[in-house]
Amino acid sequence: MNLCPARLEATFSPRPWGAHSLAPLFPEMSNLAEPIGEAWMTGNDSRFANGPFAGRTLAEAWPEMPQDWAGTLADREASFPLLVKFIFAEAKLSVQVHPGDDYASLHEAAAGGRGKTEMWYALRARPGAEVLVGLKSSVTRDAFERAIADGTAEDCLERIPLRPRDAVFVPAGTAHTIGPGLVLCEIQEHSDLTYRVFDYNRRDAQGRSRELHIAKALEVMRFGRQTGGRIEPVRIERGAVAQTYFVACRYFATEKWEFAQPIGAASSPERFELLIFVEGTGSIRFGGERVNYGPAQVWMIPATLGAYQLSPAAPSSVLRTCVPGDLDEFGLRLAREGVGEADRSHLVRL
Repeated sequence: MNLCPARLEATFSPRPWGAHSLAPLFPEMSNLAEPIGEAWMTGNDSRFANGPFAGRTLAEAWPEMPQDWAGTLADREASFPLLVKFIFAEAKLSVQVHPGDDYASLHEAAAGGRGKTEMWYALRARPGAEVLVGLKSSVTRDAFERAIADGTAEDCLERIPLRPRDAVFVPAGTAHTIGPGLVLCEIQEHSDLTYRVFDYNRRDAQGRSRELHIAKALEVMRFGRQTGGRIEPVRIERGAVAQTYFVACRYFATEKWEFAQPIGAASSPERFELLIFVEGTGSIRFGGERVNYGPAQVWMIPATLGAYQLSPAAPSSVLRTCVPGDLDEFGLRLAREGVGEADRSHLVRL
């Protein structure tokens, strides 16, 4: 089967807190009749735009994908492991929490049985924009239940001001919400399990409120010590490329490349990778061929593609993410790339 970088097309999800224009990331999505909150780039219904799976959805292609594409570590009996989204928030999202894998496998088998750990990378942020991630240290379960009842749940969360290029880690069990004025790239487990505890008493055109899931949320929510929050990245400049390492956990590892000149890279036979282009234009060159990239595109790099080159026509920025496999081995890779022990200790989340 022909090996080549393969682009996935977005599917769009309406949300009451979303935006009526997704420009400039998606300039064709302007003056929308209803607000769109999310662009799913690797959803089950996302279709391949090129390559041997062109026209097929990710859900159709993944179970049949050969090892040369998926990698030796891939579990093709489960659903595709990584969900990449762009989030367009023009109003507050609900105060919510996501379950972990153990709880999801026991109680949410019909919804896929997979929990949801995620990270956000801020593409755009208006002045004053913020997210709320993790409970304050003094908040107990009883106190949070009272806050839900009296409509002050968000006062129990830690506020994190965001600027473009900031990143946040949100492990399963962490209470959170996203404020208005943000465009985020979200990288997460491939799951849509969300337990809402407060939705600001919003109603749709028919006067209906969205369902809350307070009992389940309280079962999975982490009280006491919090492990999510702002990521303190590690940036290393190597010739033509600046690499920024964000986080590595059992579900995903993410770094950013910034470059204005051609740079070389190589895939690993153990895993596929996703390249999420957030700025710039140019081409991916491989085996004497090329495909052109642009902003708000996600490309799947087959595991055995081997060496390839990113050749920018304009200064470019790309998020590179994968399922890392053995985190100890991944830590050794970071060490070989010059990341010190102290930095590795907070980048790798066991």
